[in-house]
Amino acid sequence: MQIKPSELILNPDGSIYHLNLKPEHLANTIITVGDPDRVKQVTQYFDSIEFSTQKREFHTQTGYYNNQRISVISTGIGTDNIDIVFNELDALVNIDLEKRIPKKQLTSLTIIRVGTSGTIQKNIPTNAFLAAESAVGFDSLLHYYQSDAIQNKALNQALSNQLKHLSKKATPYTVDADSTLLAKFSKHPAMHTGITATNVGFYAPQGRVLRAPLQDANFMENLVSFQHNNRRITNLEMETSGIYGMAKLLGHKALSLNAIVANRVTGEFAMNPTKTVNQLIQFTLENL
Repeated sequence: MQIKPSELILNPDGSIYHLNLKPEHLANTIITVGDPDRVKQVTQYFDSIEFSTQKREFHTQTGYYNNQRISVISTGIGTDNIDIVFNELDALVNIDLEKRIPKKQLTSLTIIRVGTSGTIQKNIPTNAFLAAESAVGFDSLLHYYQSDAIQNKALNQALSNQLKHLSKKATPYTVDADSTLLAKFSKHPAMHTGITATNVGFYAPQGRVLRAPLQDANFMENLVSFQHNNRRITNLEMETSGIYGMAKLLGHKALSLNAIVANRVTGEFAMNPTKTVNQLIQFTLENL
C-alpha cells in the first residue's frame, strides 16, 4: 500500500520535507549535532564537502574524511526534533520515495550524536567525555510508538521504584545504546560511561530555578542518588533517549557521545567548552 502524500511529505524537487534531502545526499554514516553552527565545526576536518543544505534548524553537509563518506546533520534541540529527523533519515534509505512504498532490502545507518552535556555526578570533571550506555527518557516520544520490545525493562522497573513521585510527569522509558558502537568508542582514556537522562527542557526539567518554582524540589536529588546494578545516572541533556529509541525502532545503530561542559553538583562550567567539543569531534572522526 502506498504511503499517502499527507503522511510522507516531499518538497516540489522530490526532497524529504523537513531535512530538504534526497537519498543521494545522505551517507550511511551520520554524525548528529544539536546546533546548526556546529555542523561546520565538524566538517572543518573533512577532506572535501560534496553537498550542503539548510532548512530551518536542519543543516546538513556530506563529505569525506579519510576516504569515508559521512553526513553531518543538525537536529535542533529536543526529542520532538529527533522524531522528525530520524523518521526522515529512515525514509531516505528505506522507502522508495517515487513509489511511496517501503523497500524490501533495508539499510541500517550508523548514527553518532556529538553533543554537550552537564554531569550530575561529582566525580566526573568538566571537559571529560561521556558515552551513554543507556538513556532515560523523561519526554513522552516513545510512548507514541509500539516500543516495549526495545526498552530496558529492568532499568524501567528500577526507575519506577525510585521515582514514585512522577505522577504529574510522563512515565520514564529507557533504551540502551548499540553495544558494538559503545564498545568501540568507550576505549578513550578520557571517556566515562553511564546512564544519560534526557529531559524535556533546560530549566525546571533539569532542576534549574531562575524565577519559576519547581513542582518537585527533590527530582534532581533522586536522579543523583539513583543506582541500578552499580550504574548511575551520570548526565543530563535533551536528545539521547529519542535517538536511541527511534534508532532501535527503525533498525539503525546509534551512540550518544557527550562533551561534559558543566558539573551541576559542584556548580562548575568549562572555561573553554569549544576546545572540549573540538577534541570530541576529532576523536569521533578518528574512530568511525
